[in-house]
Amino acid sequence: MPVTFGCSLPSRGPMTSPQALRSLAQRAEELGYDSAWVSDHIILPRQVESFYPYSPDGVPVFSPDQPYYDPLSTLNFLAGCTSRLRLGTHVLIIPYRNPVLTAKMVATLDTLSEGRVTLGIGVGWMEEEFQALGLDTFADRGEVTNEYLRLFKELWTQENPEFDGRFVQTSGAGFLPKPVQQPHPPIWIGGHTGPALRRAAELGDGWMPIGLRPPAILEPEELAGKIAQLRRLTVRAGRPEDAVTPCFSTDIVFDRTAGTDRRMMHGVPEQIAADLRQYQDLGVQNFILGFPAGSVEGQREAMEQFSREVMPLIPQE
Repeated sequence: MPVTFGCSLPSRGPMTSPQALRSLAQRAEELGYDSAWVSDHIILPRQVESFYPYSPDGVPVFSPDQPYYDPLSTLNFLAGCTSRLRLGTHVLIIPYRNPVLTAKMVATLDTLSEGRVTLGIGVGWMEEEFQALGLDTFADRGEVTNEYLRLFKELWTQENPEFDGRFVQTSGAGFLPKPVQQPHPPIWIGGHTGPALRRAAELGDGWMPIGLRPPAILEPEELAGKIAQLRRLTVRAGRPEDAVTPCFSTDIVFDRTAGTDRRMMHGVPEQIAADLRQYQDLGVQNFILGFPAGSVEGQREAMEQFSREVMPLIPQE
């Protein structure tokens, strides 16, 4: 399968605006990117003691005093701004929303976009946000997520869906529209822990860890071990070994001053391409790239440079 490149778009923070999202998504499509991705939080408490797993000190890197767009609403907007780009959540926090409503919203988005949705999912890490949403399921969020994903598949694929779970039950009702994609939009599982790998093996079509953000560093050697574990778990779940596609998410920083002690994915285009090829050699087929910048123009320039100077250096099969 060919390698795909997606880019994260600013759906939160000071760069967030309809104009920024539209212009960057349309430019990504022109440049040959395959997908665009947005993240998810609903309400951000001012006091957070929960450990954020993607910063060295465990402190969240976003502010409750900046806008944070709802991801499914944002992707519906982007569906109308683009014609080819796949639209993904990176990641939708599944326990936060009523699962029947979420299934309806995703099915509608897939219909309106003519089959361009990839549903990236996570279980959530911020207990305070669960509490702010009136939810008491933080301790059970993994089990809740697994059950909701099974319900999604039932609603999306069955003419007369029936579901009797611990957290949700439904029967005797129709559910339309069904998604355009068959049997359903791809479900990519976020996270790098043992439970996340088991969830991907049993319920996912892809596994999409965030790499190279301390303390959860997934350099090639570590990722190789995780992929081997994923394949064993997938077979144990009664599925083909290659049923779950490995993905990888990372920031890209162009820096011509980087020395021999540079961080991976930082440096000149040739160095960044060599880093990406290491992951490609492990079986990674899909890359989701962030381009940190202080302005929309800065992100656009980095996206253009990657398309122009790095993509041609990556084998496509």
